[in-house]
Amino acid sequence: VNMDDPEWQAEFAKYSGKKENTKNGVSKARFRDYGFLKYWFRGVEKFAPWVRKIHFVTSGQKPEWLDENNPKINLVNHKDYIPEEFLPTYNSVVIERYIHKIPGLADHFVYFNDDFYIINRIDKERFFKNGLPCDIAAFLYNPSWSQWYKRIKNNLRIINKHFDKKEVIARDYDKWFNKSYGSKARWNYILKPYSKFITLRTPHNAQPYLKSTFEEVWSVAGKELTETSVNKFRALNDYTPELFRTWQICKGNFEPYNTYKDTKMFPLMIKPKQAIKAIYNQSYKLICLNDNVHIRNYEQVMENIN
Repeated sequence: VNMDDPEWQAEFAKYSGKKENTKNGVSKARFRDYGFLKYWFRGVEKFAPWVRKIHFVTSGQKPEWLDENNPKINLVNHKDYIPEEFLPTYNSVVIERYIHKIPGLADHFVYFNDDFYIINRIDKERFFKNGLPCDIAAFLYNPSWSQWYKRIKNNLRIINKHFDKKEVIARDYDKWFNKSYGSKARWNYILKPYSKFITLRTPHNAQPYLKSTFEEVWSVAGKELTETSVNKFRALNDYTPELFRTWQICKGNFEPYNTYKDTKMFPLMIKPKQAIKAIYNQSYKLICLNDNVHIRNYEQVMENIN
């Protein structure tokens, strides 16, 4: 997003208003850009040259430096795949829930936000093995005061309606209690007797999916997903992308992989120096540079990262 674009600003102002419940969803941190996006494309070119196609999704904007004629790039506008009645939208969960409808999207795809970067060589097998997404099936206790958790709870109502936890874990025991997870799976053991699914641990980074996962979830929860697609900004009744990931794991459509061993999220509000060190040393394959409206010395921090 180029939030300095007058046309974008006018449309954004028309819809954002002064809704208290959208405060987090309309903060600058959701839309500002410091010019790092080109490093995402360079990361793919340098470290993942096997990538077939990049579907680059925007609301119709395009960076000046982007060569959209490159055969690897498919520039996708929201209106190309999101139903017209829900546009414009500034709600990431709405933008994400329809991505399976992007024309030409492969059956096996990896979803990136614009702040997830590849900073070291990465192979196809990091994302897919035996035709299945590589992922970690590990529970995580979330405090109920978290606004994001309130949205996750919406997902869990659908998951618990369609899956029996004890049956799922008995069927895929080796996947849920895989040794590679180490201490990340401690809640799996603690919650063994508990009959319901709770939040899954979600590495904040690139997520491999099967397109069929989205189609399955839409077939059972299309009503809920359609009704909440009217939310132009984040709302407490939203369903988040974790719904699709959790469904995929509950179906057993994944290969166990401790994604934390080569993935790291850096909240720039508290860890800008650690982020810079990780980039210099290429300490991980995938990193997230997480923006926040409360970053001190924002300009300086971004300059240093650049």
